[in-house]
Amino acid sequence: MFNVGDRIVYPMHGAGVIEGIEQKNLSGVPEDYYIIKLTSGEMKVMIPVCNKDLVGLREVISREEVGKVLEVLRNKDQDMSANWNRRYRANLEKIKTGSIYDVAEVVSGLTMRDKEKGLSTGERKMLENAKQILLSELALAQNMDEDQVEIMIEGCLN
Repeated sequence: MFNVGDRIVYPMHGAGVIEGIEQKNLSGVPEDYYIIKLTSGEMKVMIPVCNKDLVGLREVISREEVGKVLEVLRNKDQDMSANWNRRYRANLEKIKTGSIYDVAEVVSGLTMRDKEKGLSTGERKMLENAKQILLSELALAQNMDEDQVEIMIEGCLN
């Protein structure tokens, strides 16, 4: 179980901080909910405590793991399908896993693809979403401003 103040990652949405654990009676049955403030924007989400594993909530990576993520971003040997539909589905599945390493692979691969051949509108949106997810977690892991982390990410991708 997570506690108030814990830094967590909500797959497909990014990193945030648990601001509270409240009991709500939304479906006629009292249930505990995590109140999570996501670092991207001003969004707050409520996740039933009993569903934390089902939705994939996990702790933010440690400072030591950040270097491994940056190595994934530097990797230029990404094997992506030439078919945009297969590539899109494969990348979406990676993002859904909630693994920062998978998200970093998507960011690296799509950035490389964009430089070589360009991206469709859907893939461009996916790249921006994946970058934001990556950025939010790395900022919390490093205790850094998102602008600083963005410069670090761009340095790895170039």
